[in-house]
Amino acid sequence: MEQRENRYDLTTGAIWKKLLMFFVPIAVGTLFQQLYNTVDAMVVSKYVGKEALAAVGGSSAQIIALTVGFFVALTGGASAVIAQFVGARREKETSQSIHASLGFSVLAAIVMTVLGLTLTPQILRWMQTPADTLDQSVLYLRIYFGGTFFVLLFNMGSSILRAVGDSKRPLYYLMICCFCNIALDLLFVIGLDMGIAGVAWATVLSQALSTVLVLLRLCRTDEIYKVTISKIRIYGMVTRKMLKVGIPAGLQASMYNISNLIIQVAVNTLSTSVVAGWTMASKIDGIYSALGTALGMAVMGFVGQNYGAGKTERIRKTFKVSMAIFLCVTMVMEICVLYVGRYCVHYFIDDPDVIAYTWEILLYFVPFYVVWTFIEVISGLLRGIGDAVVPVVITGICICGLRLAWCATVFRWFPSIAGITSCYPVSWILTAAALTIYYKRGNWLRAPDGSLYSVGAE
Repeated sequence: MEQRENRYDLTTGAIWKKLLMFFVPIAVGTLFQQLYNTVDAMVVSKYVGKEALAAVGGSSAQIIALTVGFFVALTGGASAVIAQFVGARREKETSQSIHASLGFSVLAAIVMTVLGLTLTPQILRWMQTPADTLDQSVLYLRIYFGGTFFVLLFNMGSSILRAVGDSKRPLYYLMICCFCNIALDLLFVIGLDMGIAGVAWATVLSQALSTVLVLLRLCRTDEIYKVTISKIRIYGMVTRKMLKVGIPAGLQASMYNISNLIIQVAVNTLSTSVVAGWTMASKIDGIYSALGTALGMAVMGFVGQNYGAGKTERIRKTFKVSMAIFLCVTMVMEICVLYVGRYCVHYFIDDPDVIAYTWEILLYFVPFYVVWTFIEVISGLLRGIGDAVVPVVITGICICGLRLAWCATVFRWFPSIAGITSCYPVSWILTAAALTIYYKRGNWLRAPDGSLYSVGAE
């Protein structure tokens, strides 16, 4: 048993080595997830048309990001709490938190499925979705929300594995899911000519497969995180603790997604070609966002275990190491997108207007990726110790509030791609500055009993 525990122990050893070993599988997994999203876009644009591309990636993508994104961030709260219990070697609370998180996932899936199936058409109309993409967007979303159970269970199961220090198996399951999705895309869209419905069903079925795999691992293991179906229920104490971290984390993610939804409404007022260009730019930009999310999850899990073990100086060192790692990743990504990305766009779509719009949008995003480094690392660190309220306030003001005001003023005066896209770097800079100031003050690092750790304490 000792050997298995050491294999997933993040509280000892060289920080850079343990963090990299933990981060790389998460990063590769999120890239695979982004890959099959990109393949969806490529298949749709090549074999169905730019209207279908706009339907999959325009308003539909923002609705999915808002609803599923909230839950995925909430699983981060569960992951942070589980990691803290693992670090503190509290097996009973670890087991209860794992079973409670799965029980909550089932309830959330039921609610999200019902709401998604019934409210989809009205929400799309409210977002001013172009008339030539509305019907396809409704079809795509209804199929997608019909498979919400698999999406939520897989994300929670993966979060549980990462919380105990196992980031490799979620990668393996995502890889299987990715290849399955690509194969089904080709079969349903090209072979069976199912159009946008084929893309949606490919996503649902591949998610179902990955969900089965992750649940089988949780049920069959002999490790501390073993799941017994009869024990899945809502345990009061650990559920409250998870929600205390998870709900603010979900709200923070929602702030980003709500602001993106507001931006999407503005983009929808331009043209279908612009919407398609925005979709394609989002797919390329999503590769970097996936890496950022991966590092945020790695930092959260890493810090969570060390916080539970009371190793506060190791947490401070983790911040420096993770910043160095992510800055290197960011510089590589900026070079790849700026010097290689423009040639890759042609492989996704042939429409010259869409290609031009895609590249124009990316030029507002890519040079400011370095700013995003601070946001992801500090947010992940704060979630790892359970401090999730202040990031929500900062995000609400600097992201959602600013972009809402921007759409009401700047975009109204300058209704163009430049008029809407430039709000992203401005909001990133303000958010990164506020989070950095909060981190430097040092009052966020509290002991489990609520008292402040002294600066530099071990």
